Amino acid sequence: MKQTIADLGPLRGKRLLIRVDFNVPLDTTSGAITDDTRIRESLRTILYAVEQGARVILVSHLGRPDSEWNSKYSLKPVRERLQEVVRRPVELAQEKIGSRELTQRVERLTDGDVLLLENIRFYPEEERNDAAFAQALARLANAYVNDAFGTAHRAHASTEGVAHHVPRAVAGFLMEKEITCLGEALANPTRPYVAILGGAKVSDKIGVITTLLERVNRLLIGGGMSYTFLKSQGRAIGSSRLEADKLALAKQLLEHAKQRNVQVLLPLDHIVTNALKPGSDVKTVAVGQIPEGWEGVDIGPQTIKAFEAALADAKTIVWNGPVGVFEDSRFAHGTRAIADALANLKGRATTIIGGGDSAAAVQQFQLADRMSHISTGGGASLEFLEGKTLPGIAALQEKDPHAATCHAPSCASRS
Repeated sequence: MKQTIADLGPLRGKRLLIRVDFNVPLDTTSGAITDDTRIRESLRTILYAVEQGARVILVSHLGRPDSEWNSKYSLKPVRERLQEVVRRPVELAQEKIGSRELTQRVERLTDGDVLLLENIRFYPEEERNDAAFAQALARLANAYVNDAFGTAHRAHASTEGVAHHVPRAVAGFLMEKEITCLGEALANPTRPYVAILGGAKVSDKIGVITTLLERVNRLLIGGGMSYTFLKSQGRAIGSSRLEADKLALAKQLLEHAKQRNVQVLLPLDHIVTNALKPGSDVKTVAVGQIPEGWEGVDIGPQTIKAFEAALADAKTIVWNGPVGVFEDSRFAHGTRAIADALANLKGRATTIIGGGDSAAAVQQFQLADRMSHISTGGGASLEFLEGKTLPGIAALQEKDPHAATCHAPSCASRS
């Protein structure tokens, strides 16, 4: 288990460099934040530091500004929203990292102050994990706190490099919660353990499928990736998404599941359309009956019933990837049914949503408060569930196993 901000001892007067994930969606017209979940999820760590009298320096990225200063990707709207939710002033530092001006500004901070550095990806050194740049960040603070799980799979200067140049590098409370919940799903799940995988591509999920087949009792597969599996069984999929170069792999994975006695559920029927555009024709067809020129865009009613039955007695569920094009309300029924089924298990099962589009769907359906845990990192949660070492976590200091206490309750206790 990693040390956390609570293990740093008295914080009054200390400068804390906290890596947060404020990579929030913005309205393309107004520039306003359309979903502040990631900001709100960081509050526990930020407010703890402020209330303990720390001098807080926040670091985040926003979008992909191609390593150059671009007002479109400024953290100004983040700063404005953050001020509202922390109910105190938040300064935005435009001074360059490594400059005397920024150093002087940081030195003027007083206990409880909050300073937000401008978008860290304005610097090409960030994604290169440049050692000198990481050292410049480290010189701003007495300790480093990583609370940005969504970037923990990236070995960047602000997520991994800086940890090697500070006296203490620890996790924030959100990071601790992510490690605890996803770790329980990997290491000690209550059974039956069911995984639901969707999304567009098999290639995006090869690692996590392989890992989960060693652990789960049932695997439910939907979304665009399901058509490659169905095609590998000789089923007609019409013009549905297909990764032809992954057909042999899909067949191997299904055979491996059979050997492991893992029940794999693929769609029994489909919602199909002749064009992904408003007003297109839509119909329901049985598996293997998708005509040419039509593509599957959602699971059908028989599949929904089968998936609901497979989830009914589950005690641990991990869901990553929608099972349809849920952004179009005509094709959201399957994804909504799964979200409803998991919400109805509140208090009876641990339900973990693996970030990305699955998290967006649960938020859209207003069911977030009925899930045990919604990960803030899509790619990071996938890599964690694959059993990969995440650089941003590996760089943090370990707790003393004899003296440690975990500040994050287990996911099961939140169900």
